[in-house]
Amino acid sequence: MSLLNRPLRVCGMVKNQGEPGGGPFVVDNGSYTDLQICEKSEIELNDEEKRSILESSQFFNPVDLVCFIKDYRGEKFNLVDFVNRERYFISEKTYKGRKLKALEHPGLWNGAMHNWNTLFVEVPLSTFNPVKTVNDLLRDGHREKR
Repeated sequence: MSLLNRPLRVCGMVKNQGEPGGGPFVVDNGSYTDLQICEKSEIELNDEEKRSILESSQFFNPVDLVCFIKDYRGEKFNLVDFVNRERYFISEKTYKGRKLKALEHPGLWNGAMHNWNTLFVEVPLSTFNPVKTVNDLLRDGHREKR
């Protein structure tokens, strides 16, 4: 019952087009496996098998999330109870042209939704228009169609 009585998220994923970030994976939690969204920085890239899995992944981070946050009695879950605080990671960033490392705490779709029930569905690439840099605003998805 404890595996079923958890928040549910349905994650719309797009085909991997080489964007920076992570994607959907099956994670071994010891006593059970779970569908999770993992950032590239969370994956041990020195492990050949894990790097190969990442490089062959066909889908990319969630574009759309539909969340069900009430239990079977209609009561809201305490979402703090469903966070894995160990899912922090170090990412590499730049600031004014200087490389730096940043500590990222459990984010929306990774550690902060760690113990949610999860379903991944494919959505059209047209629903994905990321903005990682100001130049991304020049992409077709952000420009007015005439």
